[in-house]
Amino acid sequence: MRLALASLSLLLLAAGTARAGDIEPTPTCPDDASWSDPTPPRKVFGNTWYVGTCGISALLITGEHGHVLIDGATPEAGPMIVESIRTLGFDPTDVRVLLNTHEHIDHAGGLAAIQEATGAPLRARRPGLIALRKGDMDMRDPQVAFRMPGFPPVPMIETLADNAEVRVGDLVIQTHATPGHSLGGTSFTWTSCEGETCRAMAFADSLSAVAPDTYRFSDPANSPAFVPLLRQAFATVAALPCDILVSPHPVASRLWYRLGEAPSEPLVDPTACRRYAEAGARRLDARLATERPATP
Repeated sequence: MRLALASLSLLLLAAGTARAGDIEPTPTCPDDASWSDPTPPRKVFGNTWYVGTCGISALLITGEHGHVLIDGATPEAGPMIVESIRTLGFDPTDVRVLLNTHEHIDHAGGLAAIQEATGAPLRARRPGLIALRKGDMDMRDPQVAFRMPGFPPVPMIETLADNAEVRVGDLVIQTHATPGHSLGGTSFTWTSCEGETCRAMAFADSLSAVAPDTYRFSDPANSPAFVPLLRQAFATVAALPCDILVSPHPVASRLWYRLGEAPSEPLVDPTACRRYAEAGARRLDARLATERPATP
């Protein structure tokens, strides 16, 4: 399992938004960090806080009338996320809503434990409900053949309409349907401010076409057809309001090079979502090229 996670981390690193000539200091967490490796919570910007692990992002967005938590990482990490919320000085029971980028064990596995600690409902788009309710992948998911272990089902789920707003007091989080990596894939945008400086925050879902080598994304028999779903997700993410990008795997958006006391890359980059989407499109094109039959 550890080898598989390391391989996925390397794939996600290749998927990142690095530019040529970037300085490569030792980041806060190594690029090959495991999904459940702990890391201290910290501020991203304004009322947005990182409470995930070294290998998996989870964000707490705080407000005077309650908070919103996006993603639960792995089953092992769920209690760690709750403790990180406490470490920052917030009460987990003030979390009013849970959200999820997509319904895989590494992003949804800890949600049941977090829900037990917070009492907050999970709001998720309808295509992801099967997996979230049973605690296992939808059989239509391209990654199902990896036979990843199941995760605790989430007991309390409210259906979230596509492209809906989530409101908690003054907090307004816009959801964006971005399926393709999974059926329920969802991205989120909101505004965080420090004094008079406000930034467009984007938690953009994974955009990688990941599946065993035997799976053919180009097969017309696939239902649903994941290639057009991914193409639309690329377009959606590229157009997001996006001053500060966070991705479900922090390595994919080089988050650890952009946070901390001496970051080597800018935290604020209005081109980050577009480049993140372009990287996803290049990887899909490369995958499809391998699926074409060799010409005689």
